[in-house]
Amino acid sequence: MTSNEFFKRIETQYQNNLPFVVYRKPNETSVFAMLQKDDKLHFTSNFTEKGFVFSPFENINESVIIPTEVSEYLESETDFPDLNVVENSIDSSNTSEENHHIKLVEKSVKAIKNGAFKKVVVSRAEAIKLDEPNPLLIFKRLVHKYKSAFAYCWFHPKVGLWLGATPETLMKIEGANFSIMALAGTQEYKRVSKVVWQDKEKEEQQFVTDFIVEQLKPWVSTYKISDVETVKAGNLLHLKTMINARLKPEIPLKNIIESIHPTPAVCGLPKAETKTFILENENYNREFYTGFLGELNFETIAKPRSGRRNIENRAYAIPKKSTQLYVNLRCMQIQNNNAIVYVGGGITETSVPENEWQETVFKSKVIKNVLS
Repeated sequence: MTSNEFFKRIETQYQNNLPFVVYRKPNETSVFAMLQKDDKLHFTSNFTEKGFVFSPFENINESVIIPTEVSEYLESETDFPDLNVVENSIDSSNTSEENHHIKLVEKSVKAIKNGAFKKVVVSRAEAIKLDEPNPLLIFKRLVHKYKSAFAYCWFHPKVGLWLGATPETLMKIEGANFSIMALAGTQEYKRVSKVVWQDKEKEEQQFVTDFIVEQLKPWVSTYKISDVETVKAGNLLHLKTMINARLKPEIPLKNIIESIHPTPAVCGLPKAETKTFILENENYNREFYTGFLGELNFETIAKPRSGRRNIENRAYAIPKKSTQLYVNLRCMQIQNNNAIVYVGGGITETSVPENEWQETVFKSKVIKNVLS
């Protein structure tokens, strides 16, 4: 299907007020879409269904799914000949917003020093006025500008319209093979040859890695942790560790998700205490920001390995269940003519409130740079 035909189908779906998702996986050239045939609101509570899942921060039992069985699946290439890419950095100077966030960080640091928890992630929502919001044009810009991110546009008339370009994978499962990303620590990309990380960022990233490993242990037979590396995501740099594991037989996916989500990268450590702190102090509802989204129980085809024993079997394909979920970061919600941009950062005992505010400003540019 040509790119023009692909987006015309999605535009018609949107005009008809019917649910859809369009997305591009990291470093891939294909774009995919699922068009739901009715406007029914479907939920998944046990994560055994097949479809595209969109889950909130607070309660995974409210995870919305666009089921495969009631949807049309489309695929195209990312050739957007009509794309007009706009570089537009919208000013975010708002004194009251800045003061509120700095006070929230100060309260977080005080709680950490008093032993309430080790780390907490606090965030804010910023409204930006749009002249003529065009979600599919914004999606194209996200795809064009952030090639290593999971870019998406998701719509349901009974929930809302969300877009994003997230750098963070929550988990990938194919058969018994499992991988998860520990991503934390942030600094602005300054085109220097050597990147220097402070102890605060290193500690923040280690908290995430240690938490994931501990939570995974009951569900896996083996696991391996990669070295920490610096990765670029748009105008930002992060610290990343990959954990690869082998799942034990017959482990329910919901058990794994419940034990991991939300990770310390978007919530804090310990999870229960920091989640309560966030809900009581952020003064807004995160909704689907810092939740997760992606393909749930899709089928992939794995070919047998070559070898003398497999000569007769090489022509056969082995279907496997595949789940690819991403943390909903660097995202926005479009309401009327406003883009609600969501940004946050991890707070530890050594956090400097003014620096934490500036980090949210850097992160907000990921979305602001594609808004007209």
